[in-house]
Amino acid sequence: MRILVLPCDGIGPEITSATVTVLNSLDKAFGLGFEFDYEDVGFKSLELHGTTLRQESLEKAKTYDGIILGTQSHADYPAPEKGGRNVSAGFRIGLDLYANVRPARTRPFLTSNMKEGKTMDLVIMREATEGFYPDRNMTRGWGEVMPSPDMALSTRKITRHCSERIARKAFELAMQRRKKVTAIHKANSFHMTDGLFLEAVRDVAKAFPEVQLDDLLVDASTAHLVRNPERFDVLVATNFYGDIISDLASELSGSLGLAGSIMASDTHCCAQAQHGSAPDIQNQDKANPVSMILSAAMMLAWYAEKHNQPKFLKAAEEINRAVDEVLENPATRTPDLGGNCGTKAFSEKVAAAIRA
Repeated sequence: MRILVLPCDGIGPEITSATVTVLNSLDKAFGLGFEFDYEDVGFKSLELHGTTLRQESLEKAKTYDGIILGTQSHADYPAPEKGGRNVSAGFRIGLDLYANVRPARTRPFLTSNMKEGKTMDLVIMREATEGFYPDRNMTRGWGEVMPSPDMALSTRKITRHCSERIARKAFELAMQRRKKVTAIHKANSFHMTDGLFLEAVRDVAKAFPEVQLDDLLVDASTAHLVRNPERFDVLVATNFYGDIISDLASELSGSLGLAGSIMASDTHCCAQAQHGSAPDIQNQDKANPVSMILSAAMMLAWYAEKHNQPKFLKAAEEINRAVDEVLENPATRTPDLGGNCGTKAFSEKVAAAIRA
C-alpha cells in the first residue's frame, strides 16, 4: 500500500510522524507492504513554492492508495490570491472526497463530557464538497461577496447528486451497524436547499428497507446529542451542519483529540484528524496523536473494503485495540488526558502494543 504523507502545519508533523511509527509496527506484524512518500503542503509549501497547495501535489496524491494529511492553520494563511489555499478544501474538491466520515464513541475507562451513565457510539456522515462553504460551491469565483463595506452575502449550494451519494454512504454504513439513519437538516427554514437534501435522503432510503430513517432539525439534534445520544447510530448531514455536530459529538464523547476521521471518494481516501493545528503546543511533544492514528486505521479499513483485503481490516482493528490498551493506563496518556506521556512516547507505546 503506497501512502502519501502531508505533515502540514502546527502539530501536523508531530502527529503524522507518530502515526507512521504505529503503521511501521503494524507493517511488521501484518506484512502490509507500506511505502511512504512525503510532500510539502501548508506553510512550508507557501515558503518554498508561493502557495500552500500546489496543483502538482493534488495530481500526485491521485496516484497513491492512501493519503495522510496533517493539521492546517488555515485561518493564518494569506488570502487565496496570495497563495493561501485551503488545503483540506483543495483535496476534497480536487479528489472529490465527498464523504467526511466522523465517528464518536465513549470509552468506559476515560472521562467523557456527558451526563453520568450516558454513552455514545455513532458516526456522522458529512457531505464535504458543497454547502455553505464559499471555496467549493462555485465553478469559478468565490461564494461570498461584499456589495458594500457594510453588507456581505453568502451563497449556499445543495445538489441532488451530492445529497444522494452521501445518503447512500450513510445507509450502507448503517447496514453494517445498528441499521438506523438520522438526517440532519433545517428544512423548516431552508425550504429549498434543506428540502432538496431531505427529499434526496428519503429517496435513497427506499433502497434500504431494513434501515430505519428519521430526521431532526439541526438545532434539536444538538440537544439530543447532549440529552439522548443513544438514539443515534449514523447521522447524515450537509457540510456545515456536519462540521458543527461532529465537533460537538466528539467533545461530548471525550475529546476532539480522540476522534478519527477520513475524507473519501469512490476511489481515494485521506486520513485527517478532526482537530486543528494547535500551534500553541507545536514542537513541544505535547500533542495527542490519537485522532490521527485512528484516522489512519479508518483509511486502512476503507482500503480493505475497497480492494477486498481482509488483512488490512484486521490491521485497522488492531490499531483501535492497541490505542485503547494504551489509553486505559492513566500513566501512558498524553497531557490533555491527564497523563505525562509525550507524543513520541505515546506512539511508541501503541506501536509496542501491536500484535498480529
